[in-house]
Amino acid sequence: MTDDTDLVAGIEALEEKLAHARASITRRFIGQERVVDLTLTALLCGGHGLLIGLPGLGKTRLVETLSTVMGLDGNRIQFTPDLMPSDILGSEVLDTSDDGKRHFRFVPGPIFCQLLMADEINRASPRTQSALLQAMQERRVTVAGEDRPLGVPFHVLATQNPIEQEGTYPLPEAQLDRFLVQIDVKYPDRQTERDILLATTGVAEEEAHGVFTAAELIEAQTLLRRMPVGDSVVEAILDLVRAFRPDDDSANDRVRQTVAWGPGPRAAQALMLTVRARALLQGRLAPSVEDVADMAHPVLIHRMALNFAARARGDDLASLIAETVGQVTRKEAAA
Repeated sequence: MTDDTDLVAGIEALEEKLAHARASITRRFIGQERVVDLTLTALLCGGHGLLIGLPGLGKTRLVETLSTVMGLDGNRIQFTPDLMPSDILGSEVLDTSDDGKRHFRFVPGPIFCQLLMADEINRASPRTQSALLQAMQERRVTVAGEDRPLGVPFHVLATQNPIEQEGTYPLPEAQLDRFLVQIDVKYPDRQTERDILLATTGVAEEEAHGVFTAAELIEAQTLLRRMPVGDSVVEAILDLVRAFRPDDDSANDRVRQTVAWGPGPRAAQALMLTVRARALLQGRLAPSVEDVADMAHPVLIHRMALNFAARARGDDLASLIAETVGQVTRKEAAA
């Protein structure tokens, strides 16, 4: 009973702290509550986020603000076609000491931080993109045959421009799967854009303030994993993920005719974590099937691919996900 009481008290305290963090973020990143919640979700779950949006929508501003509010040491890398892996990871240089002896000294790259913004990640070559793979999954890198741990915690928030594809290199499926969520940053509505104009074109702008420390974020990530998840939510996650695999018995005809490959077990793990984070952000002690439906798009959209015939017909994954989520949630409600 004591453990349950402590868990409830911890969750309630964290919910209050998250409300303060969200308020601090929205002072500089105005509106776009969905985007703010999804980026906070990625951090709470200990994962990485892929932000897809046009230039000028505030993606860089959001990541900088998150670094301040969450108390994380942040770095930014502007990805370009000529960027090399050593520009990210660091390299060894030959140094001469005071006594005249030469030795190699490791100069760490910008990846040695706690929150890395990978700006326009698809502009770098596959060789450079792959330098992030080990880092994102294992939180360490190997340079000159030596394993070097990264910051704790370590998160990557990468950005992509969805319209300009000339001179870019699409991220491979293996790297896309490393991103916990895909976050679509859309145009603000009229009132939000008016607020942005008034807030950002004056003499002074609002400043974010720190709410978390790195240690407190790690504690929050541990607490999130202790949140209970009901059997109905677990079954909904399994039903949803398996329904998008074209060779699974539970897949419907449209999925079989449309999807080339579906989400793997990492997608189910991501849903288990993100539904807890959504419940936390909404002030609830446990997730529901509604949370599964809400998190389906950001968790699954980058973990699936349409086959050639579906692309030729003009099908899109967003509508397929929405349709299948509706079918699965109705099935769970009926059960």
